[in-house]
Amino acid sequence: MKNPIPVAVLIFTLSLLTVCQHLNAQTDTTTSDGLFQAARKAAFDEKNYPLAKHYSIKALDISPKYWDIKVFLGRLYTWDKQLDSARQCFDAVLNAQPDYEDASVAYTDLEYWNDNNEVALKKAEDGLKYHPESKDLLLRRAKVLTAMRRYKEAGTDVDKVLKEDKKNADALAIASHIKDLRSLNQLGLSYDYVYFDKGFGSRDPWHLASIDYTRRTSIGSVTGRINYANRFNENGVQFEADAYPHISKTFYSYLNVGYSNNVGVFPQWRAGFSLYANLPKSFEAEAGIRYLYFTSPTNIFIAYLGKYYKNYLFGVRTYLTPDNKTVSQSYNVLGRYYFGGADDFIGLTLGTGISPDDRLLNQQLDSKYKLKTYKAALDFRHAIKRNIITLDFSVINQEYRPGTKGNQIQAGLGYIRRF
Repeated sequence: MKNPIPVAVLIFTLSLLTVCQHLNAQTDTTTSDGLFQAARKAAFDEKNYPLAKHYSIKALDISPKYWDIKVFLGRLYTWDKQLDSARQCFDAVLNAQPDYEDASVAYTDLEYWNDNNEVALKKAEDGLKYHPESKDLLLRRAKVLTAMRRYKEAGTDVDKVLKEDKKNADALAIASHIKDLRSLNQLGLSYDYVYFDKGFGSRDPWHLASIDYTRRTSIGSVTGRINYANRFNENGVQFEADAYPHISKTFYSYLNVGYSNNVGVFPQWRAGFSLYANLPKSFEAEAGIRYLYFTSPTNIFIAYLGKYYKNYLFGVRTYLTPDNKTVSQSYNVLGRYYFGGADDFIGLTLGTGISPDDRLLNQQLDSKYKLKTYKAALDFRHAIKRNIITLDFSVINQEYRPGTKGNQIQAGLGYIRRF
C-alpha cells in the first residue's frame, strides 16, 4: 500500500499556491498598475498617506511617465502640506504634456487651497486653453474668481456649467452664493396680501409692500429698504439696512438693523447677525441671532444646515427663543428644485413657529403666549436676463389666543431688476 502523505502534501501545496496567487492578484505590488491600486487603497481606505506615497514612488520607478500616478503623488503631497514637492510633480506632468487636464485641476486646487489666487487662476486658465468646456476647470476658476471678488466673471463660468449640467451641485452652490453679487446695483419691489378667516381682533386683510435698493461694494453688498404695512387697521412704515460683508472664500456674514415708530404694526427696533459658511461637499451652514424690540426685547437664535444634491437644495433651520424658564423651539424644513441658475427654482417649506425674518408675521412674536403656528409655503423664482420674478404662497394655521386657532392665507409677488 502506497503512503498517502505525499498526495496530501501535494494537495496542500497546490491549495497554498492558489491562495497566494489570489492574494497577489488582489495586492500586486510588482507592476505599476498594481502599485497604483495599492497606493489609492492606502490613501482612501486607510488614510495612510506615507504608505500611499511609498507605493506611488515605487510605481514611478517602474513607469516614470505614468502621469496619472504622478498627479496622484502630487495630490498626496498637497494633502500632506508638502507643497513644493507637489508643485514639482504637477510641473513635471505639464511640462511634458501641457494639455493634461487632471494636472491642471490638481494644480489649481493646490494654489486655491493655499490662498494663492492669482497663481490658481493662471493654472485654471492654462488648462482651459486646451479644454475650454471642462466643467472641473470652469468650476475651479469660478471658485477662484469668487475668492477674488470678481463675481461677474465667476457667474459667467457657473452659467456655462449649468447650461450643460443643470444638476451640478457645486455650480448651484456657487451660483447661490454669488447671485446677489454679480451686478453692482439691484432694485426690488414686492407686495404681500394676508387673508384671515378669523382672529386678531379683525378679519380685515393685511398688506405689506417693500422697495429696496442694493449696491455691491468691495466689502460686500449693502441694501436699504422701506417697508409699508397695514395691520390691525393701522398703517406703519419701517426703515431697514442690510449688509453681507465678505470674510473669506469660506465665510461671509449678514448684518441687519431696522427702525419703526409704528409699534405694533412693526417692532420698534430689529437687528440681526449671521455667520454663513460654504462647506465642502456642497453643504452650507448658518448660525446667528435676531433681536426684536416691541415694548420689551426678544432674542432669537438661528441655526441652519443645507445640502445641494444635483439640482436640489435640502435644508433644516431652527429658531430658539429663551425666556425666563424655558427655550421656545421652532423648526423649518425646506426643499428646492433648481431648473436653471440660482434664480430659477421652485421651493417648498414646512415648519412650526414664526421666523423673526418673516416681515409679514414677526410682529406676532410680541405675545404673552407661545402661540402654536404651522406653516406650509411655496416659492417660485425665475430670471429673465437681469429681470427676476418672485411668487410665493403660504397657508398658516395659528393660535390667535390660547386654545383657539385660525387660518391665514398669504400670497405675494415680487420683481427685481439688476443693473
